[in-house]
Amino acid sequence: MNPEQNNHKCFIIHLNRAVKRKKTVQSIILNMECEAKIIDAIDGSILTSQHISQYCNYNNYFSPKYPFTLNNGEIGCFLSHREAWKTIVSEKLEAGFIIEDDCQINIKKFDKSFKIALKLVKKLGYIQFQTRKMPNNGVEIVNIDGVTILQPKTIPLRTSAQLISYDAALLLLEKSKKIDRPVDGFLQLFWLTGQNISCIFPSGISDITQNSGGSTLSIKQSIKSSIYRSLIRFFYRMKIKIYSIIYKKILIKDIS
Repeated sequence: MNPEQNNHKCFIIHLNRAVKRKKTVQSIILNMECEAKIIDAIDGSILTSQHISQYCNYNNYFSPKYPFTLNNGEIGCFLSHREAWKTIVSEKLEAGFIIEDDCQINIKKFDKSFKIALKLVKKLGYIQFQTRKMPNNGVEIVNIDGVTILQPKTIPLRTSAQLISYDAALLLLEKSKKIDRPVDGFLQLFWLTGQNISCIFPSGISDITQNSGGSTLSIKQSIKSSIYRSLIRFFYRMKIKIYSIIYKKILIKDIS
């Protein structure tokens, strides 16, 4: 089933109980040049143990092994992104722009980056709109009018905003029938998903989480637990960097 050419939409992942973010959602809708649709985020707080066992698999499902058990918010976030991927496929869109409800658009910068990304999304599959400054340490694909797209050495942990092609959405759905880590951690595993991630910057997208009620994913931890998790997280991220270096040499596409 082939997607329709030049057919793209915006999908805003919005948690209904996050009332402080509703104004931001409306602002995103107004600033998009294409049709924008709200994807009702899956509320992790109401997931049952049956739901969790249905979607999660911690038995060395992916490598390197993720060292933590997902919290309900992280599971809900992953499933919400899967709903957006499903919609791209079911509506046979050439591409879908998926943005979370804690983002703000600088329309002038975004309009430029979005137009460039649209021209390349079919070829690249997944273009991450960066909300933070990017180190220029990957394979540069284009640099047009001060806007850069590159494939970084290590894929950044971020799902604030991204443009995803039909083929990429289909592939990611197939590879995420079971999950064992947050969605941004899953997307780092290009050697397993078969989908490399490109980054565009400046993107015109900024993260305003702290101004819109704070994170809906975080949980309170003791100081001891926080220190322990930080150490474990450090060693896990080192593994991701090592895997990325090894597999980039093997699997990186010739995109020149």
